[in-house]
Amino acid sequence: MTAEVTPTATPDLAILFQAAAAYRGEGGKLPAAALVVDALLAAEKAAKQERLTYNFESLVGKWRLCFATGTRKVRQRGGIVLGKGVYMPKFAAAYISFSQTAEADLGRGEIGNQVQVGPVLLKLTGPAKYLGKKNLLAFDFTQMQISLFNLVVYNGQIRSGKVENQDFYTQPIAKQAFFAFFLATEDFIAARGRGGGLAMWIRERDTNS
Repeated sequence: MTAEVTPTATPDLAILFQAAAAYRGEGGKLPAAALVVDALLAAEKAAKQERLTYNFESLVGKWRLCFATGTRKVRQRGGIVLGKGVYMPKFAAAYISFSQTAEADLGRGEIGNQVQVGPVLLKLTGPAKYLGKKNLLAFDFTQMQISLFNLVVYNGQIRSGKVENQDFYTQPIAKQAFFAFFLATEDFIAARGRGGGLAMWIRERDTNS
């Protein structure tokens, strides 16, 4: 089924809306990190059970990283478990953005990732492809721009990816970086990364990059 823009309200979802509003400075207190982690896990479980799918349009826009968890390897269990979740510090603003290309009908688009600390801005961009049935967005960063006091000091290609843009679209997703989205609302989106960590981004009101 196709998910509504705003999922059915639940106590867990209310925690995430509270976190988004408080982090944005719209009032209220930030929920404890442990509560946010539990709410994200509950949302992920519900998305799987209800087989929710989100279209690419629901991700288009600019989003600020609000909350994230790390991961750690556990030898005894032979796997990876979630680390503690943390709210991102306000002095280091990190954003992710998604836009569609002319081939949007094929799930193709572009991704941007930028971090600003004081006068320094680092921005990475590259191709993205979205597998709607699985809510998976694969991506590769191929361009890097560095600015200092709004003056571009470097702008060039990078090869963090292993292939050219066109080849990117034919590569199996198992070989690519990706986010598995399990929640998308007008206010925030949430996903699990390939490494196993969870992340939550809030919509940037001003969509100018």
